[in-house]
Order: sequence, then structure tokens, then C-alpha cells
Amino acid sequence: MAKKQEKEITVEEKLKTLYHLQQKLSEIDNIKILRGELPLEVADLEDEIIGLETRVKKYETELKEAETAVSHQKQKAKDSTLKIEKYKEQLDNVRNNREFDHLSKEIEFETLEIELSEKRVKEFSYESKNLSEQIEKSKSFLSERSADLAQKKEELDGIVSETKQQEEQLREDVKKIETEVEPRLLTAFKRIRKSARNGLALVCIERGACGGCFNKIPPQKQMDIKIGKKIIVCEYCGRIMIDPELIAAE
Repeated sequence: MAKKQEKEITVEEKLKTLYHLQQKLSEIDNIKILRGELPLEVADLEDEIIGLETRVKKYETELKEAETAVSHQKQKAKDSTLKIEKYKEQLDNVRNNREFDHLSKEIEFETLEIELSEKRVKEFSYESKNLSEQIEKSKSFLSERSADLAQKKEELDGIVSETKQQEEQLREDVKKIETEVEPRLLTAFKRIRKSARNGLALVCIERGACGGCFNKIPPQKQMDIKIGKKIIVCEYCGRIMIDPELIAAE
């Protein structure tokens, strides 16, 4: 009889220990909730800034290439103009129609080359202007996002600074309590907690229903939970259930 009583107390103590563990872990979860989406927002902003910096470098490289192309086409037009002047001078000294036709064709060809170069100068100049505008816009946006990142980091650092000591103490408490739970039960508890949406692996009965998924619990099972002779899990969500009276004095 004494052994039986000891066993019943052991189960109750196990449930109480798990309840204390759940409380500490929930407090840590609340600290994470306090930080909210800030860590993710900071990471997203850092990735976005890297992308913007890469884009600006790409635009700047393309701008240099376009400017080089403009200079190249302008030089080609100058070269063609010099050739035309040279060919026109040679026209004054032609000896036959064949030479005349040849020089005329060369002049015509170089004239077309000038027109083509001028067309390409306009195209590359337009591209340069467009790229310059894109660079300016991207740099402006980059500056804004960098300011946002600095602000978010400051907010996050402030929250972390305020809650760091509290979180460290809670984690120490968790480690201590975990040593009081038998390994198999602790493994099961962690598995349930990992799959639970709100991180609750142990819940109280509320109005005859599971405090996790709110499904109704059969009367007999409610009685078993109230007696506290064994650890019982919800057949719907798998959470460990505890009678609120058991931890009312905690």
C-alpha cells in the first residue's frame, strides 16, 4: 500500500515538474514573441541590401560599357569623316571612270558608316542616361533600406539587451528542471512541444475539454486525469493533460 501511494505521488510530481518546465519554456517563448518578427526582418533587410548593392555594381559596369561604346562610335565617325575628305581629294586626280567609281563607293560606304555610328551613339547615350537614372534610384532606395536596417537592428538590440539576463536565467532553470524529468518522458515532452503550434506540450483541462485543441474529453478519462494515477495524452492533439486542481496551489 505504501509503494502504491508512493507511485501515485511520483506521477503527480512528474506532472507538476512538467508543468513547471512548461511554464519556464512558455516564458522563453513570450520573450521570442516580444522580439516578434524583428530577427527575420533584420535578416531580410540584410539580404535585400546585398541584392541592391549587387544591382548597383551591375548598373555601374553596364554604364561604363555604354560610355565606352559611345566614345568608340564617335571615334569611328571621326575616322570615316577623315577618310571621306581623303577620298574627295583623290577624286580631283582620278585618271579613269574605274577609279572614280571606286572612290565614290568608298565615300558612300563611309557616309553610311557615319550614319550608323551616329545612330549607335544615340542608342548608347540613351542607355547611359537610363542606367544613370537606375543607379540614382537604386542608391536612393539602398540608402533608405540601410536606414531601415539600422533602425530595426537598434530595436532588436534594445529588446535583446532588456531580456538577455531574464532569458539566460530561464534557460538555466529549464536545464535544472529537465534533470528532474526521466529521459523517456522528457523526450516525449519535447517531441509534443515541437509539433504543437503554440509550444504547449502540457495543458490543463478546461470545462471538460483539452486546453490545447479544445476537444471534449470523455468523462472517464477526465476522472483518470483528476485522480492522477498515470500520464494521459489527448487523443486528438497528443498533448499531456493535467487537472488544474493539481497545480492550483503552485
